[in-house]
Amino acid sequence: MTVALRLVLDQLVAPTSPALAEASRELAVALAATSPAGCVVDGLVPSPGIPETDAVELADVHRLGLARRELAASWQLGIVPGVGKGMIHSPTLLAPLVRHDRVNETHQVVATLWDLRAWEAPDTLSRSEVIWTRAMLKRAEKHADAVVVPTHAMASRLGEIGRFGRRVRVIAGAAASGFRVPNDHVGRLRALDLPSAFIAVAGGRAASDGLAHAFRAVVDSGADGDVVVLDCPPGEEPSVADIAASSGLSEGRVHVRGSLDTWDRAAVLSAATVFVAPSARMDWPWRVVEALALGVPIVAADSAVHREVLVDAGLLSAPESMGDALAEASGAASDRLRVLSTDRAQAFSWREAAERVWALHADL
Repeated sequence: MTVALRLVLDQLVAPTSPALAEASRELAVALAATSPAGCVVDGLVPSPGIPETDAVELADVHRLGLARRELAASWQLGIVPGVGKGMIHSPTLLAPLVRHDRVNETHQVVATLWDLRAWEAPDTLSRSEVIWTRAMLKRAEKHADAVVVPTHAMASRLGEIGRFGRRVRVIAGAAASGFRVPNDHVGRLRALDLPSAFIAVAGGRAASDGLAHAFRAVVDSGADGDVVVLDCPPGEEPSVADIAASSGLSEGRVHVRGSLDTWDRAAVLSAATVFVAPSARMDWPWRVVEALALGVPIVAADSAVHREVLVDAGLLSAPESMGDALAEASGAASDRLRVLSTDRAQAFSWREAAERVWALHADL
């Protein structure tokens, strides 16, 4: 008898976040590669379905009758027609969370939460996103057999938000499989109109992104090179430029870019002399993990998440002393941090994440 783990892959149909879409794709491939004997991975997707290239690793694809937006509204209300019974795993919070009998119906549902912005930084989301996220976590509190989060710090905080008991499991994310310096990195930097070396940072205008701290750190460190900002939300470029100017950085030194594809990001991060992670939010730090994979020196805000992810592979700093940390990472500590980053990167892989997902469902 074949047992199917159905993976909710809405992000491959209508992505709401490039990071979540990439995570969903990577997890699907890794789950298929690590499936135990007698087990397969199926996709559970909204209309109109996923491209054939994304379905290669899947044994079957179950297409539901609703588009992604309507599906999210329906599942928020607990209306889940056509889903059926079995093992269901969602790499996001979008999951068919309804009352069920895991023991007698052999039906189990697991959802994943990658950040707590809806509670700790609601200004970074639209009002509808905040309402939906909070409502879905309430449903998870009532009906999920487990909720996966990427760090123990987030697991602890989640216990303060709701009553999940032992249902919270920690499974970290990772950089894309094979994430490395692309062979055409010089051409990619040229196409992005970026210099060959710079300090990199990620974020937008929200105070919790911490860009003001990063820009001040660059000034305080005495660095005279350029700064590249990744992942700036659309329309926030002028505000980011204003933040940089008010921090003392001249306009020509700051290059603001939005969401880049995997290999453009790899090219940009590999050219960074230091990656600065100034946000102390309870988010999974996607770019930090990618910087580790490329052996880039990292300076990060001293937070529970960064302490857990980096351990000793980066310099943790309070905002007021980040300039000193940046100067150290750019100079005397650079070679040591590159070695530590490369070593720490080995702790994160989608294959290990998939193995832990299979173990979680076996436990349930």
